[in-house]
Amino acid sequence: MSTPLSPTARSTVRRNAVRARTDRADLHAVLDAGLVGHLGLALPTGPLVLPTGYGRDGETLYLHGSTGAATLRAAAAGLPVCFTVTHVDGVVYSRSAFHHSMNHRSAVVQGTARLVTDPDERWHGLAVLTDHLAPGSWDHSRRPDRKELIATAVLALDLTEASVKVRTGPPGEDERDLAHPAADWAGVLPLHTVWGRPEPCPQLPPGTPVPQRVSSRA
Repeated sequence: MSTPLSPTARSTVRRNAVRARTDRADLHAVLDAGLVGHLGLALPTGPLVLPTGYGRDGETLYLHGSTGAATLRAAAAGLPVCFTVTHVDGVVYSRSAFHHSMNHRSAVVQGTARLVTDPDERWHGLAVLTDHLAPGSWDHSRRPDRKELIATAVLALDLTEASVKVRTGPPGEDERDLAHPAADWAGVLPLHTVWGRPEPCPQLPPGTPVPQRVSSRA
């Protein structure tokens, strides 16, 4: 069974709180369905938010990047971070400009990231990151060599302090707008992301079949 989220002062959803989800299964679902998140930090030079790849193992989110990246060095030094993932599922058209919206699923994780230094956990974190982006690829790729490992920082972010917000359904309309003369349509325009046809590397031997781990996603 899943467990409930335990909102803190920072992670409590206050705006449109009815859209908050309180089950950890919802948090996991939003994270697992994404490929790119955004890592935010308040650096001495100013706030910075960067798109970042990630992978989840249980209640731990693994992030990685260059050891030379200022953001990762700051996060590894204990600077608080905020990590977000958002999926847009549709544009909501309303009779009122004020009530136009988006159907979406979003997760916000706050906390202090931990620099992963244990060799076994670093290896595991990189496997989690690789297989989140491209399932099954860790076992079908050359593993990082010593030089690559030295150049790569792996961070672990605990999912204890997190919030989830989901909007679904049609627009919420004010009674006064239902017959407004300028409003010619209201509803939802769904948005779907789909995989395309695999495009083989031109350096592959001719006739190399597409593995099932790739073709099953298309």
